[in-house]
Amino acid sequence: MAEDAPGYTLALTELDSILRELEGSDVDVDQLADRVARASELITLCRTKISAAQLRIEQVTAELDASPDPSTKER
Repeated sequence: MAEDAPGYTLALTELDSILRELEGSDVDVDQLADRVARASELITLCRTKISAAQLRIEQVTAELDASPDPSTKER
């Protein structure tokens, strides 16, 4: 993904806008392929961000599981 790619929320907002545009009755056929291609890019971006977040969450929870429970330390 490009460095200047939108964040997840902005990508989702743009995707929603494109979908509403494509669902409308006045779709510009000349721009249809471009809008579908952009929607595809945004879907890929969102999936990538979700996967990265899921991986990070799994890493954090694994670290928590691996760390000793402070309540079980001997006094």
